[in-house]
Amino acid sequence: MIIRTLFLIAIFVPLLAHSINPVFNDDVLGLIVFKSGLVDPGSKLASWVEDDESPCSWEGVKCDPRSHRVTELALDGLSLSGHIGRGLLRLQSLQILSISNNNLSGTILPGLTRLGTLQVIDLSGNNLTGPIPEELFHQCVSLRSISFADNGLTGRIPDSLSSCQTLAAVNFSSNRLFGELPMGIWNLRGLQSVDLSYNMLEGMITGGIQSLYGLKTVNLRGNRFTGWIPKDLGGCSVLNSLDLSDNFLSGSLPESMRMLVSCSSIRLSGNSLTGEVPNWMGELRSLESLDLSRNRFFGMIPTTIGNLLLLRELNLSINHFTGILPGSISNCIDLLVLDVSQNMLTGGFPIRPFRPDSAVAAAVSYTNLKVLDVSSNALSGELPVNIGTLSNLQSLNLSRNSISGYIPRSIGDLNRTRFLDLSNNRLNGMIPPEVGRAVSLEDLRLEKNFLSGEIPTEIESCSSLISLVLSDNNLTGPVPLALSKLTGLEYVDLSSNHLSGNLPKELANLSNLAYFDISHNSLEGELPVGGFFNTIPPSSVSGNPALCGSVVNDSCPSVHPKPIVLNPNSSSSSGGGSSSSPDRRHKRIILSISALIAIGAAAAIAIGVVAVTILNIRVRSSMSRADPPLTFSGGVEDFSCSPSAKGVENYGKLVMFSGDAKFIAGAQALLNKESEIGRGGFGVVYRTVLQDRRPVAIKKLACSGLIKSQEDFEREVKTLGKIRHRNIVSLQGYYWEPSIQLLIYEFVPSGSLHRHIHDAGADSCLTWRQRFNVILGMARGLAHLHRMNVIHYNLKSTNIILDTSGDPRVGDFGLVKLLPALDRCTLSSKIQSALGYMAPEFVCRTVKITEKCDVYGFGILVLEVVTGRRPVEYMEDDVAVLCEVVRSALDEGRVEECIDGRLRDTFPAEEVIPVVKLGLICASQVPSNRPDMSEVVSILELIECPSEGQEEA
Repeated sequence: MIIRTLFLIAIFVPLLAHSINPVFNDDVLGLIVFKSGLVDPGSKLASWVEDDESPCSWEGVKCDPRSHRVTELALDGLSLSGHIGRGLLRLQSLQILSISNNNLSGTILPGLTRLGTLQVIDLSGNNLTGPIPEELFHQCVSLRSISFADNGLTGRIPDSLSSCQTLAAVNFSSNRLFGELPMGIWNLRGLQSVDLSYNMLEGMITGGIQSLYGLKTVNLRGNRFTGWIPKDLGGCSVLNSLDLSDNFLSGSLPESMRMLVSCSSIRLSGNSLTGEVPNWMGELRSLESLDLSRNRFFGMIPTTIGNLLLLRELNLSINHFTGILPGSISNCIDLLVLDVSQNMLTGGFPIRPFRPDSAVAAAVSYTNLKVLDVSSNALSGELPVNIGTLSNLQSLNLSRNSISGYIPRSIGDLNRTRFLDLSNNRLNGMIPPEVGRAVSLEDLRLEKNFLSGEIPTEIESCSSLISLVLSDNNLTGPVPLALSKLTGLEYVDLSSNHLSGNLPKELANLSNLAYFDISHNSLEGELPVGGFFNTIPPSSVSGNPALCGSVVNDSCPSVHPKPIVLNPNSSSSSGGGSSSSPDRRHKRIILSISALIAIGAAAAIAIGVVAVTILNIRVRSSMSRADPPLTFSGGVEDFSCSPSAKGVENYGKLVMFSGDAKFIAGAQALLNKESEIGRGGFGVVYRTVLQDRRPVAIKKLACSGLIKSQEDFEREVKTLGKIRHRNIVSLQGYYWEPSIQLLIYEFVPSGSLHRHIHDAGADSCLTWRQRFNVILGMARGLAHLHRMNVIHYNLKSTNIILDTSGDPRVGDFGLVKLLPALDRCTLSSKIQSALGYMAPEFVCRTVKITEKCDVYGFGILVLEVVTGRRPVEYMEDDVAVLCEVVRSALDEGRVEECIDGRLRDTFPAEEVIPVVKLGLICASQVPSNRPDMSEVVSILELIECPSEGQEEA
């Protein structure tokens, strides 16, 4: 018996040991613990089952085929949220950790590099905050690539980074890191790529970079670096890409740069670099992209630029270059982009296809050219008759020069051109009908010339046209019916011409129209009715004495309609004769159209009165019943109210997205007048306290009868509940019942931005630094909403709440998606309190909801914060629209007069004026001209001055 027992033990113990292999269990346990800290809305990690012996078949997991240990964890773009848990520290053989482009929050796990095998860390594209831990780089014995790009990290780059001698790639771009470059960063001899762009780094770019013989990419764009370009930069002999744009660098180009013969891209725009561009620039034969724009370079453009035969992009705009564009540039036969705008160049038109003329400038091919911008120079002469041979041009901008003569007929051969701007020149003659052959045109600008004749009807062939500006010319004839066939038109300016005749009534069918200016012409007759023309501003039709309609307060001559005759014999079956015979004709009933309208109006009023009476009775009846106590349970499953409340048949569904909670005062005290803290277009907001003494804000939706189905409503609310950002008011739960819907938000205590701007006295008003932080915070919050595919739609200063630190929190977002039953006219009235913030394209029956509507509202908010004035102010005999007031002040050079007087000249003009300009750009009448919110954030971070900390908060 003993022998048999020992035999069985000898057989089964090894098997048992294998079944509980600690290697497998350690990796499984670590990943399961890591998963427990995540929210997985798409169930992408459903294959991660804790009962499995090995994780090697799990989603995103790869193992070593010999040891079966986890070596790679790749969970990119799975919409995961939550935090990075310590369970990862159990993966002792992990080499690659990539969890990019998710919604992870929290801080970076300090002990990651204790995993001695880790070679790649990629946490980019998340919502991580806090500093980069100093201890993260204390044990990076094998780390080769690390990326924390596109998060919300703050603080300094740790000096310990320089101890990671194995590092080849570092990417900390698009965060909020500050301070100087870490000491010894150029001692990382294996470094091949460094990207620290779009942060707030400052100080000088220290020397020593020449020791990095393998460095291929340097991107320090969008920071606050000062001083000179490192003089030893040329020692990086294999450097392929250099981007130092948008900093505060000064001085001239260092001589050592002529050694960068392998470099294909040099971008130095947006600095204060000066001096002449040296002739040795032509020695960098590998260059494909050269951007020296927005600096202070002067002198002639060197002819040696023509030696750069591989050049595809040349941008020398916004400098002080003089002379002519050298003809040698025509040697760059692969050139795609040529931008020399806003300089002081002279001579004739810089491109003479097939007719080289060194006395004029460049010539020959340019057959591949896609973008040509020579605007805002001092060019003269005429346009070449064969300009159409530049057949690949997509954008041509010749504006603000002194070009004269006719527009050549070959302009019609530019059938790939989308943007054509010949404005502010001395062109004369007619607009050639051949323009209709430029079928790709989206934006045509010919204003401020001496053009005459009629607007060609052939323009109807430009079916992609969005913007048409022909103002300030000598055009005659009618506004052609052809314009009404351009269904994509959004912006039209025909003002200050000699147009005559009636406006085609079909223009009212242009559903995308957001701006239409025909002022100061000789037009007559009735304005079109419907669409955009129902709300066209009076200033857009002024200066046409013979125009009539409600907009110009001049009623048109009445035309009496024929009466409607109702013949009761028309369908009679009695008798055998015709119902129209004189002897059988009954008395006709004659009703005018006005009588029918009056009858219809009376009936509608009567129906409305009855409906309101019934609704009042129902409201009084519901208020007489006691509300059931509301108890919230965690999770997202169904939880009903306590059935202890008698007389209530249907108890609603109440859900908190995290934790268990109950209102201290119960439902009876929840929605009473004393608890009310605000009202808006979508409902009333109340304040109450949970059992854990945590205050919350409750929004009672005002149009419950129009809410979509419970299933769709809950899906939308849960989507909104997953949005977490430091500049967004978080949605923490909801309550559903067919007759009432509540949204539960975190309570932000310090009141709305509207109150801080308009109700504060001189002693308690926000400082400029606080205002700038509010603007930047709002932009970051909106950018995050747009990344989550959520449009706010109802942006205004009462929906921006400031927390105790003065940081803004965007609230009331995404509610329009809960109300699909609202028609668009009703929806317009729901947000009429946002008057002044609403984008011009938001017109009843033609609403086109895009993120650009939010950008417009943000632009108005920026102007409101800077000026301290309301978007629309009503005076005794006038209405002041803030956007127009500020724009006029900017044009007249007195924008500082618009700044809130309570700031008492304590603001930095170098910040305020760019912020005002940005606000006006965001509030552009044309949606396509408005930037994306992510671009707005980047611009604001660039505007912020280095001396910001010197101002007292």
